Amino acid sequence: MMSSTDADSLYLHPDRNIAIELVRATEAAAIRSYPWIGKGDKLGADGAAVDAMRAFLGTVDFEGVVVIGEGEKDAAPMLFNGERVGTGRGPACDIAVDPIDGTSLTAAGRHNALSVIAVADRGTMLDASTVFYMDKIVTDATGIGVVDIRRPIGENLRALAKAKGKDVSELRVAVLNRERHEQLIADIREAGAGTRLMSDGDVAGGINAARYESRIDMCVGIGGSPEGITTACAIKALGGFMQGVLAPKDDAERARGEAAGLDCDRVYELNDLVRGDNTFFVATGVTDGELLEGVRKKGPIIRTESIVLRGKSGTIRRIVADHLVEKWLDDADR
Repeated sequence: MMSSTDADSLYLHPDRNIAIELVRATEAAAIRSYPWIGKGDKLGADGAAVDAMRAFLGTVDFEGVVVIGEGEKDAAPMLFNGERVGTGRGPACDIAVDPIDGTSLTAAGRHNALSVIAVADRGTMLDASTVFYMDKIVTDATGIGVVDIRRPIGENLRALAKAKGKDVSELRVAVLNRERHEQLIADIREAGAGTRLMSDGDVAGGINAARYESRIDMCVGIGGSPEGITTACAIKALGGFMQGVLAPKDDAERARGEAAGLDCDRVYELNDLVRGDNTFFVATGVTDGELLEGVRKKGPIIRTESIVLRGKSGTIRRIVADHLVEKWLDDADR
């Protein structure tokens, strides 16, 4: 017979059953964004996804507090930092949401847009919301004790190649294609490695760098700090390596970060970004990518592909689901 202490422990911490409920929310957001793919309206796509995700999160039995929210990033009126979601019954959790990681990708019909939720025990996610950008480095487990964000990229690439038993020329590095990364990209190529330039969606880039079957060996560069915390929840389950350094845009943002208790000169290790291993990461493909297939309409059904990562067990699950079109899309969207 389960003791009251055991029962309380199960109740106070998110368990594996919550993952299936979270998948319903990312599936809903991805499906609702489907009519907007390639239509050039990223705000329309994002609004549809936010509405759908929030509605489904409201049915989940947990006490969720949004630590990484949509409102901070995209000036959305819902799923903002500090918002409480769920029924209020069940485990107390920190939650990071991105109804569409890659709104520009969705609007343009490009690859690698995802709908994402990450969950961890209450009080374990770093709240980096006062500093928008973070410099990150992500690899699979091979990078642990081998690479370090404080070292030059060429040195890291040579060390990683040696640890993997590869030539540097065989390495592929994911980097956001931004003006701020011109020198970084040049340095990667000068070292002999190849680049995989991303127009958006660095959550997928980080996860691909940590997956053993991926063609990406490393993900580096400055992206959103919200995406960094979200990615960290996934890296926990993948057993990968990650470091981050906050990158304030100016002195005013640095001051806001320091006032909130952040250290903009610190190298945040994976366990600093998300403490403990009781993490969940759930994503559903919006558009096709290396990680997941996007939403597909096939006659009377809509097919989604999702991934569920659990830090505690190191489990990776893929879920393919078929949904009746008539239950989801208006006549104008079919």
